[in-house]
Amino acid sequence: QVQLVESGGGLVQPGGSLRLSCAASGFTFRSYAMSWYRQAPGKERDMVAVITTTGGSTNYADSVKGRFTISRDNAKNTVYLQMNGLKPEDTAVYYCNALQWPSLVPLFGSWGSGTQVTVSS
Repeated sequence: QVQLVESGGGLVQPGGSLRLSCAASGFTFRSYAMSWYRQAPGKERDMVAVITTTGGSTNYADSVKGRFTISRDNAKNTVYLQMNGLKPEDTAVYYCNALQWPSLVPLFGSWGSGTQVTVSS
């Protein structure tokens, strides 16, 4: 019943922008902080952005700080990731998940398909 469906990825040139969406269902979305993660080939899955339940506070990995913006719309059960100034090293599959607090451990152990972001000329 729980679903987290990522969308919005694609191929973009360096310096370009994309907006990712994560549509959530099957749990009380507004009660959980949400996070975006990414996994590049041969690398571990890393957390890149976190947003609190109401969207009042956000945090970012140093690698994306100043370029990415996480936001959420609790009425739509959706979390977004606006990505600007994209670099080739941003190429990865991007995933979303709910967060347990304060451990920051993902709430759901099963990861979805994610959405592929490829930054290349």
